[in-house]
Amino acid sequence: MNIALFGYGKMGKMIEKIALKRNHNIVAKIDLDATDINFSEIDVAIDFSMPNAAYGNIKNCLEHNVPIISGTTGWLQDYQKAVALCKKNNGAFIYASNFSLGVNLFFELNSYLAKLMAPQDQYGVAMEEIHHTQKLDAPSGTAITLAEGVIDNTNYTKWKLDSAGDREIPITAKRIGDTPGTHTVTYESEVDSIEIKHTAHNREGFALGAVIAAEWIVGKSGVFTMKDVLNLS
Repeated sequence: MNIALFGYGKMGKMIEKIALKRNHNIVAKIDLDATDINFSEIDVAIDFSMPNAAYGNIKNCLEHNVPIISGTTGWLQDYQKAVALCKKNNGAFIYASNFSLGVNLFFELNSYLAKLMAPQDQYGVAMEEIHHTQKLDAPSGTAITLAEGVIDNTNYTKWKLDSAGDREIPITAKRIGDTPGTHTVTYESEVDSIEIKHTAHNREGFALGAVIAAEWIVGKSGVFTMKDVLNLS
């Protein structure tokens, strides 16, 4: 399979390493403002670029009939435009705030726990995420996905960074060293606490999940999520 990488930072290099191990070819490594792209030789694109470049990369690929996997966060104000463009072009597109297989199982666990906790008014929920100091957006896309999983299954209505009001989920975002990513969801009452936590030991899990998603999407059309890739729907 011929893969194009949009963004060639730490994640792009890790994806390249994993893809080569799985006998794929990297036919393009595209950074900002690249215009000379031969889309005809690309089977699938993987985007881990910058928030201001992500939608343009997705648009270019969909308009050239190239399936695209996007793990860039911080651009979701344009997500519905990407969905509409994918449908218009009968393309194939996956966005995920986190491609780690473990994190996507964690998302399911989080939603299930939220359903169990919904009737238990004595508990309040809070979240914490820790990432490396080079991560630009806060809270992380993963933390926002976790918050949305709680909101969808309880009477919480929104999330807020740091302090939060009634029916709002507070998210604490920390940037420490080279931390790949730690996410904690805590339900606390006066008498006890219930906590679930996912800790990434390195970035390989994110890269592997993105490559697996790229392998899965080739030959398909539609807008998908990692739930489809992992058959969790």
